[in-house]
Amino acid sequence: MSTDGEDRLYKIGEVCKIADVQPYVLRYWETEFPPLAPSKSGGGQRLYTRREIDIILRIKQLLYSEGFTIAGAKKKLDVELAAPVAEVAAPAPQPAKDVSKALGDVKRELTAILELLDS
Repeated sequence: MSTDGEDRLYKIGEVCKIADVQPYVLRYWETEFPPLAPSKSGGGQRLYTRREIDIILRIKQLLYSEGFTIAGAKKKLDVELAAPVAEVAAPAPQPAKDVSKALGDVKRELTAILELLDS
């Protein structure tokens, strides 16, 4: 079990204190920002993960500090949340010249191996 707080769930009151926003603000943001989707306890209490708190803090920064509209903040957040996945999924393209040179080197090495095997 993790002891670093990553698995801990936070109640809405705790999150309001951490983010310094009112509960109705969090509930509204949940309707506008799909990545913000806290689970609910059996009694209906919202339970937030550390990742969701990080998203809340970023939303607050975009709206209050950087002056984004809700729509603008939503687009910016979508791009930011998708960026790491896109970077991992797409390897950096290699210039065609490097690939051609590497293939030529491989061809020469294979030819040398074939000559060794034939002799």
